[in-house]
Amino acid sequence: MSGKPVQGRMTADGTGEVVVFLIGMRINNWRAVRSWLPVLRAMPPMMKELVQDPERGLLGYRPLPGLREFGVVQYWESKEKLLAYASDRSGAHRPAWAAFNRRAREGRGHVGIWHETYVVPAGSYETIYANMPPRGLGAARGVVPVARRGERAAERLAA
Repeated sequence: MSGKPVQGRMTADGTGEVVVFLIGMRINNWRAVRSWLPVLRAMPPMMKELVQDPERGLLGYRPLPGLREFGVVQYWESKEKLLAYASDRSGAHRPAWAAFNRRAREGRGHVGIWHETYVVPAGSYETIYANMPPRGLGAARGVVPVARRGERAAERLAA
């Protein structure tokens, strides 16, 4: 997720509500490969599916690598689209979730998962990126010069 820095002070393009979804896993027992490896391998096909079909509502994402814990920050258009993807029986998520639940019953806690969902109303977030490649919401929505949305954080929050 590197890239060429965008010179100057930029802010994320777009307005309106945004949904921030954090999801991850934790390996609790390294020897229980059959418990945690399928969980680790389940996320890339879901992300590929979402990127290939923008109508599903994913705006962008960023992996959170780690040694024992792995996660992904995702930005969504709406909670309705996030929930629709989670419950879509034809998508990659439902089979992965069912498989995890089966393994969790058999695995005695060898792998853990977590997620957090934040519905952020319009006017309740602001961003700034100075001489940085687009990150976070800026990578998801694109960036524009700060002056377009307000020079100060208070102005961008009020917009």
